[in-house]
Order: sequence, then structure tokens, then C-alpha cells
Amino acid sequence: MANPKKKHTPSRRDSRRSANFKLVFGSLSKCSNCGAAVRPHRVCAACGFYGKELVVAPKAPKKKGEEK
Repeated sequence: MANPKKKHTPSRRDSRRSANFKLVFGSLSKCSNCGAAVRPHRVCAACGFYGKELVVAPKAPKKKGEEK
């Protein structure tokens, strides 16, 4: 079996390894209620609708200076 004659630098090693690591984000579709970008088959985070049904009540935005 072949052995390397010289040591590869960490930057060369890491650049080779990083070529295989890619973050792939899935496709987006529009929410049927509000039109926001949503991942397919997920509840809309903006309005809480899935399809044409309200599944989750949307969270009210916090006002500045308001505590838990």
C-alpha cells in the first residue's frame, strides 16, 4: 500500500474535507393563507396555517420593554 512521502499541511487537509460538507436547504413554497415562504408540508410560522386550516395559534410579537 502506498504511503505519503511528505506530510500534508492542515489547510490542504481541511480544504479537501470541506469540499464534501455542503449545507443544502430544501425548496420553499408559499403559504396558502399569508403567502410567506414555508418549507413544504410544514405549518407556517407566520400565521399558523397548514393548508387551509389553522393548526397553531400564531405567537403575538413581544413589545419592547415587555418581560415574560
